[in-house]
Amino acid sequence: MFVLIFFFGFLFGAILQYARLNRYDTISGMATLEDLSVAKAIAFAIGLGAILLGILIALGLASWHIKPFVAGGIILGGLIFGAGMAILGYCPGTLAISLGEGSLDALTGIIGGLLGGWAFTLALPAIQPILGPDLGKISFSSLFGNGFLYWFLVILTGAFFMALSFWLQKAEKSKNMRWLYSGAGLALLEVLVFLKATTNRPVGASTSYPYVADLLTGTTGNAYFDKISKPGHWEMIFLAGAFLAGLIISLVKKEFRLTFIHSRWEKYKGSSLLKRILWSFTGGFILIFGARMAGGCTSGHILSGGMQLAVSSLTFAIFAFAGLLVTGKAFYK
Repeated sequence: MFVLIFFFGFLFGAILQYARLNRYDTISGMATLEDLSVAKAIAFAIGLGAILLGILIALGLASWHIKPFVAGGIILGGLIFGAGMAILGYCPGTLAISLGEGSLDALTGIIGGLLGGWAFTLALPAIQPILGPDLGKISFSSLFGNGFLYWFLVILTGAFFMALSFWLQKAEKSKNMRWLYSGAGLALLEVLVFLKATTNRPVGASTSYPYVADLLTGTTGNAYFDKISKPGHWEMIFLAGAFLAGLIISLVKKEFRLTFIHSRWEKYKGSSLLKRILWSFTGGFILIFGARMAGGCTSGHILSGGMQLAVSSLTFAIFAFAGLLVTGKAFYK
């Protein structure tokens, strides 16, 4: 199982790296609406994945893994997560890939994320009341059953998301189609991971941060660590594979560079090394704290949950993108 999880992580890293969806310039470009590659790939992946996953679950080859709609955590966590993503320029999963490529600001983001994950473990008993209420695991399947109406809505929604990706492509006036192949690749990878014959779970990344941080600090004698220990261990192996993909592919393509300051950061924020270190650390802390409030991140909520047409994940996506765009407008003046 270790080898299979590691292999899936390697594929994840390779797919994102192919279209450069892991890079700071791409993700921060989304925050300023100058690069829509991430949004296009995610929209296409959700659309295609929703249809494929629905078919596999109907055939009994995969299972639902819906995240509960914990209203406060989803909304507040989504906004905080989006703000962290705008400042940092990475997602929890892309940090590992970009570190493999030599991006040292990703390393400071990871350190900030580990501290953010540990802080969430410590703060959880105090902030638990603002995370609720828990409205349960709500999805198209639970709302509409598995009959004609359900399949009509699945196909309609899937087609809408895929059409949205092409509309964004037209609006951006870009000829680069790598996002499309990466989006399709992400959908297929998610389907493989969901299969009962493989790992029977969704792709995720952010749980690994509090898991590793709690292990390093010995903060393991609590109910939260018991809850995250299994998925956190899985995601740690998965991200190790993603890191190796970033390293090997960048070395093969002769693109490996030790870098702190990326071109878009220099354009907006200057070339101060200390400034980038402080902001990437802060962004990483905010990113993971927000992700843990919401119970997931870009891969675990928006992609995995979106493909299941989970109300919690689709709502998280809305607030995460809102936090990303509002913060991007204010931060990158």
